[in-house]
Amino acid sequence: MEPPDALRAFRRSFYDCLHRRSDALFELADAILTSEAAVPSPAHLSLQASHRRGWGSLYAALRRGRIDVEALRDLLVRHPLAGSEPPVYAVDVSVWDRCDAECSPERGFYYHPSRHSAGQPIVAGWAYQFIARLNFARESWTAPVDVERVRPCQEANAVATEQVGALLGRLGEEETGKATPLFVFDAGYDPVKLQRGLDGSPCQILVRLRAGRRFYGDPGLCDPPEHVGRPRRHGPKMKCNDQSTWPEPSAEHVCEDAGYGSVRVRAWAKMHPKVQNHEGRGSRGPLPVVVGTLVLVEVERLPRGESRRKPRVLWLWWHGLEGTTPDLDLIWRSYVRRFDLEHTFRFLKQSMGWTTPRVRHPEQADRWTWLVLAAFAQLRLARTCVADLRLPWERRYEAGRLTPIRVHRAVSALLAHLGTPAKPPKPCGRSPGRPKGRLSGRAKRYPAVKKAA
Repeated sequence: MEPPDALRAFRRSFYDCLHRRSDALFELADAILTSEAAVPSPAHLSLQASHRRGWGSLYAALRRGRIDVEALRDLLVRHPLAGSEPPVYAVDVSVWDRCDAECSPERGFYYHPSRHSAGQPIVAGWAYQFIARLNFARESWTAPVDVERVRPCQEANAVATEQVGALLGRLGEEETGKATPLFVFDAGYDPVKLQRGLDGSPCQILVRLRAGRRFYGDPGLCDPPEHVGRPRRHGPKMKCNDQSTWPEPSAEHVCEDAGYGSVRVRAWAKMHPKVQNHEGRGSRGPLPVVVGTLVLVEVERLPRGESRRKPRVLWLWWHGLEGTTPDLDLIWRSYVRRFDLEHTFRFLKQSMGWTTPRVRHPEQADRWTWLVLAAFAQLRLARTCVADLRLPWERRYEAGRLTPIRVHRAVSALLAHLGTPAKPPKPCGRSPGRPKGRLSGRAKRYPAVKKAA
C-alpha cells in the first residue's frame, strides 16, 4: 500500500524544524522510530540502518543541536487525531527519574508510582507536563501536541495554564469556534488556580476532586442573618462524603454503557470551595469566590479486566464559558478516555526509550523528548498504511486499527520506501581527541530541590 501524503509531508516539515545538527537529529528520530524495543543506551541506536552516522554524532546532536520548538508545536497541532471530535485534551505530568545523577542540574523531588527512595514513592528527576488530544474510540492512541519541563521552582498549575493558553492561540478562532475544547486534569491539580488562570479563555476545564472535599452554594439560599452585619459569602455546605448534605442536583444524566453498565451523572451548578490564603498573613482584602459546577459520576461496574474491584464514585469540577451548561454525557466519557494518556506514557518509556538516556543536562533531555514525540506522531500517521506483523497467538486487528506496538514493529519497511530528507554523512577522519595534558576536572554537583519556591 502506498504511504499517505500526510506522513511524507510531516517528515519534510519536521526536518525544517531542525536547525543546528539537523541531519543527525532527524536520523536519530528515525532510529527511535525503527527500533523494535527499548535499547539500553542511545549509542545502540547508531546501529540502526536508518542512522547512517556514528554514535559520536548522536551525542553531539543532543548536546549542540537546536530544534525550533514553536514550529514543531504548530506541526503537531496541524495533524490531529482522526475521529477526535469534539476536541478533548488530557493534561498530566510524567517524571523522568534521575535519582543518582548528582551532576545534573534542575532536578526536583516528585511522586513516582513504581520507584521508591528511602521507602517512599518519591524520586529525584525531571518532570514533564504533556498535553495530548484524546480519542473516543476504544483504543490507546493519543496525539501529544505539547510538552513542557516543569522546573522545581515552578508550579504545575501555572505551567498548565500557560500551556493551555498557548495551545488555544495555535488552534485559532476557527478551531475553537466550532466546538469549545475541553481540557481534562487529574486530582493533582488545583481547580481554583486553573480556573482563575484560564478565566476568559475559550475552553472548558474538567478536574478530578478528592472525595472528602467541601463546597458551598449560593449565599442567597441561606436564611437572612438575625442582626445586621457583613453579607454572607458562603451558602449551604455540601460535603462530598456526606449524602445528607447534598441538595437537589441542577442536572442529571442516565445512560447505559457496554463496559460500565448503568451510568448516572449528577451536577450541582453555582458551587464554590473555600479558597485558602496563600499570599501570607499580612495580605488584606477578601479571598476570591470561584464558582463552578460540581459533577458526580456513578457506574454499575468496571470494564473487563478490572471487574474484581468495586467501582468508586468520581467527583469532578467543571467550568466553561459564561452562560454555557456542561454536557454530562461528554464529561464522564472524556474523563474515562483520559487514562489513554497513561498508556502513551508507558509506551514512550518502555518501547521508545523516552527515559533511557542518561544525559547530564536538562536541555539535552528536552531535545530527546521532542524527538520521541515527533517519532510517535509518525507512528500514528503510518497506522493506516503498514501491514500487520503478528505472532500466531496474537490478536488479529482490522486494517487501520493497529495498536502502537504493532505499528512500531512494521514501520521500518515503510520508512525505507519513503526515504529521508537528511543529507548523507561526510566522514572527516579520526577525531584528534582531547589535547594532551588537558584534564576535564571534576563535574559540578547539583543537589535536588526538595521544595518549590
